[in-house]
Amino acid sequence: MSQDTVGAAISSGEGKMGKAIDSLEHDLSAIRTGRASAGLVERIVVEYYGSEMPLSQMANISVPEARVIAIQPWDRGAISAIEKGILKSELGLNPNNDGQIVRINLPQLTQDRRKELVKVVGRRVEEARVAIRNVRRDVIDHVRALKKENKATDDDIRSAEGRMQKLTDRFVAEAEKLGQRKEAEVLEV
Repeated sequence: MSQDTVGAAISSGEGKMGKAIDSLEHDLSAIRTGRASAGLVERIVVEYYGSEMPLSQMANISVPEARVIAIQPWDRGAISAIEKGILKSELGLNPNNDGQIVRINLPQLTQDRRKELVKVVGRRVEEARVAIRNVRRDVIDHVRALKKENKATDDDIRSAEGRMQKLTDRFVAEAEKLGQRKEAEVLEV
């Protein structure tokens, strides 16, 4: 019986570590590189008819050219709200519209801005590493609590610690790889 509860705790921990990686990927997709990307704007919050919603729920977002993002709202009345949401975001983008489509022309990134973005990438990767390590600690604490309830043995604890360390190492390495890839994209001229 002890193996089932310990195994469930480890499986749960692995799932949470996977979610930390998914969250990191999502966060990194919103960081600007030299190329246009729909991920850059899809999470911008737009206030529309008194409620706030992500841009991706209000419009089709496409990238017709390397440095252009096109946003075609499903309701043309939303164009001004979308422009306000883009201007309020911390991305520093200037939208233009022709009455039907909002276009964002992405200027070339300066070297200073690239360095700032690399620091942002580093912070996001560090947050993911911390989240992964917290999951490891929580699972090990849970297994130790199971021992106090006589639902786990010392061997179970040692086994769980070893398995969780291997999972932690694997997921931290994956986070580092994602961060390095994003840094390379940001620094690419």
